[in-house]
Amino acid sequence: MPFKPVENPKCPKCSKSVYAAEERVAGGYKYHKSCFKCGMCQKFLDSTNCAEHESELYCKNCHGRKYGPKGYGFGGGAGCLSMDTGAHLQGDEDMVTSKAPLLPKAIAKAPEGEGCPRCGGYVYAAEQMLARGRGWHRICFRCGNCQRWLDSTSHCDGPDGSVYCRACYAQRFGPRGIGHAGGLFLGLMSDALDLEWQSDAAPKTCIIDTTSIKAPPGQGCPRCGGVVFAAEEVLARGRPWHRKCFKCKDCTKTLDSIIACDGPDRDVYCKTCYGKKWGPHGYGFACGSGFLQTDGLTEDEISASRPFYNPDTTSIKAPPGQGCPRCGGMVFAAEQQLAKGTMWHKKCFNCAECHRPLDSVLACDGPDKEVHCKACYGKLFGPKGFGFGHAPTLVSVDGSTPQICSDAKPNSGPKAKDPRLGCRRCGYAVFAAEQMISKNGLWHRRCFSCADCSRSLDSTNMNDAPNGEIYCKGCYGRNFGPRGVGFGMGAGALTMA
Repeated sequence: MPFKPVENPKCPKCSKSVYAAEERVAGGYKYHKSCFKCGMCQKFLDSTNCAEHESELYCKNCHGRKYGPKGYGFGGGAGCLSMDTGAHLQGDEDMVTSKAPLLPKAIAKAPEGEGCPRCGGYVYAAEQMLARGRGWHRICFRCGNCQRWLDSTSHCDGPDGSVYCRACYAQRFGPRGIGHAGGLFLGLMSDALDLEWQSDAAPKTCIIDTTSIKAPPGQGCPRCGGVVFAAEEVLARGRPWHRKCFKCKDCTKTLDSIIACDGPDRDVYCKTCYGKKWGPHGYGFACGSGFLQTDGLTEDEISASRPFYNPDTTSIKAPPGQGCPRCGGMVFAAEQQLAKGTMWHKKCFNCAECHRPLDSVLACDGPDKEVHCKACYGKLFGPKGFGFGHAPTLVSVDGSTPQICSDAKPNSGPKAKDPRLGCRRCGYAVFAAEQMISKNGLWHRRCFSCADCSRSLDSTNMNDAPNGEIYCKGCYGRNFGPRGVGFGMGAGALTMA
């Protein structure tokens, strides 16, 4: 059979075969390396600046001149009118001009609801502009009124399914009347604009008072009882409120999460009204330390003028395990103090022994589930004996004569049943509060010292020896280190110690 050479693709520019060593690919076509240049300015191209149109190559600038949009704002900047087609870059030689009439390009129609909302044609990814969840042609993405070209930052979605620039959207669908769109000096905008367009196209606004929609008992707004929707929800005391209902009960001041105070009557107040209604009263409160706020009124007269007045919130008992640990009363947000995961009244948060007022720095949680100041905590639960307490003296709380133990090793307590769980030096049980760990086992903190010089050790200077003991670095070197010239006492001495 006769030999048939392999068919190679033809270069669209010179119609000659293109081989793999010199091919350049663009738009599904293969070009020679020497033919891979702009058809207008003859600039050599690469994959970053190449644009293909009907098998003809252009650089991005020439492609925009020849096939890009024309008119005001395109081509030469936003301040000039550019209709440049790049004709001055093309030569007259070998140029064939078609005499056929230029017909408008037919656009393939897409199924209903899937194409461009303006022309109904298919929208491909290279020319797609997104608005209202649908794709538009770039040339169709214009204002529905003034035909201004739009982008993602300047378009507004109209209720009629079209897109508008901001100015036309405000004129057509914005609010009407004095103070809107044209300033306070304008009257109704319908006097200066098309009355029919304004009145017919403007959307009808329907204001619904959600407070009139009643919710099931205990589920709505605590103040009005209406259904609370997510767009207007404000949370307080674990219940949702309408934003316009979340106001101080006394002065009707609008509240937020910072200035709102929950009252014992299950309502909300601003801090000022809360202090007047539920806070302390008398000399030194509310109006300065030089003013008597109660104006000489007795406690009974104050209570008579305030039907809900209850100066002692500790009398409002809480469910078991939920109130103040000292008095058992209900603890509200304006007076709460936290300790050991429980809430205390501010006036109950004092030392159980000396009744000194405490804060988060001074408070110590005792094993008796009470709070103490640091001094009382040390007296009640701190270590006892020589060197502890308030002076370097021997302190005995119960009046008995303490034993002074000169031996560093413990001489009381249970022996460890398992030798591996006892102290390596004394054999007594080792508890977590005094535990020191080495390679050979567990040690008491007081036993964790050098076996030769009795120097106290820690994890940075401790050395485990082959005999099961621990040593400081010096004693370990003397007992188990290398011997001979250069070791021990210096490089110039012979040491066999």
